[in-house]
Amino acid sequence: MFWVLFLLPAIVAAGLSCGRLCLAAAAAARPQPRPEQDQDLSCYEAAFLAGGPYRVADLTLVSMHRARRLLLAHTGWATVVDPEGRDDLERSVLTAIGPGGQERIAAIRSGTAAADAVRALADRLAGAGLAVPDAVRSGVSSSVRAVRGAALLIAAMALAALLTPGEGDTGRAEIAAWFALPLVLTLGCLAIARLEVRPYTRWASPDGQRLLGGLDPAGDPLTALAVRGLRAVDDPQLRSALSSGRFTHRSQ
Repeated sequence: MFWVLFLLPAIVAAGLSCGRLCLAAAAAARPQPRPEQDQDLSCYEAAFLAGGPYRVADLTLVSMHRARRLLLAHTGWATVVDPEGRDDLERSVLTAIGPGGQERIAAIRSGTAAADAVRALADRLAGAGLAVPDAVRSGVSSSVRAVRGAALLIAAMALAALLTPGEGDTGRAEIAAWFALPLVLTLGCLAIARLEVRPYTRWASPDGQRLLGGLDPAGDPLTALAVRGLRAVDDPQLRSALSSGRFTHRSQ
């Protein structure tokens, strides 16, 4: 019965991780404040709802570049032309560039995405019920990762139990059946989460997604960038500049 020592942590891991996911999903499903029916989205708001903080940084950089107040080179560097920002987000970009007037675009994007102006935008959208609160999104995402980890742990424990020399009358088929129970529980939770919890890991809430769906990006390059991301940028040199040194982010 030595294999039971492998089964116990598998059961505990399955129960705790699935319970955590259920609690996170319940918290995410609580009603949020609903936006005003006639509320319109600005480009910055649309960018955050569609792609998160890094999309907002991209939009701000392109907006300043189009206004000839910032030069984005295809080599991946940005140069300040006009050191006066028109709003908090543009001032965040200038702060990320620094007093030297030049900085790599990848570093500017990271600095702008983490700036207070972007956090304030996120809080305002979450307060209006248009964005999924950061605590909810991160809680659900971490809970899903915990269930995935539990499933891997169960598989490892099952393998270890099956490789343990046999004791008593318990056969390998019976041992596998015992481990199948927590494994089915975790895999079932992951399958349900993929269908039911996925909306709460996006940036936009269902109301925010509804407003995004009503935007028409045709004819407006900035709105197209906000909604679709870099694939909406027609200028290959500008697209190359924004892609240079770019790290992989979900928000991109």
